[in-house]
Amino acid sequence: MTKPYRIMFVCLGNICRSPMAELLLKDMVKRAGRENEFIIESSATSDENVFNGVGAPVYYHTRALLESKGISCAGKRAQVLEKRHGAQFDLFLCMDGANVRNATRILGAENAHKIKKLLSYAGESGDVADPWYTRDFERSYSDVKRGLEGLLASLQ
Repeated sequence: MTKPYRIMFVCLGNICRSPMAELLLKDMVKRAGRENEFIIESSATSDENVFNGVGAPVYYHTRALLESKGISCAGKRAQVLEKRHGAQFDLFLCMDGANVRNATRILGAENAHKIKKLLSYAGESGDVADPWYTRDFERSYSDVKRGLEGLLASLQ
């Protein structure tokens, strides 16, 4: 048996886009019968949503959108990306260019080859729309889903 492929999704606060990607990918691989092939988590480049060591839950609008699609957010709480994650994960998928820069700073140059933008797997150079600012959670979901579909196709 080969070891699971370890993927960490990264955004600024780990309450909207990166947990959306984490939970959607977990659902996709479960439906495909591939859940044992992956370890999937998400994290933040900022500690603004972690209070006294406890992460905030998934943002209400993200949670409502995912739950409307049959995806539970139960137990998911924000966590901060740390240097140690560099050795623990095979791939860091960032939601935007600022996340790439911050993840590279946190993880170090030795892990830079593992850091990519999620939409690069959809053949796009852009960023996943940030619903914190756009308030368009469906657009963010669509961006994330395109990236994940491309990711899974590349990992066949």
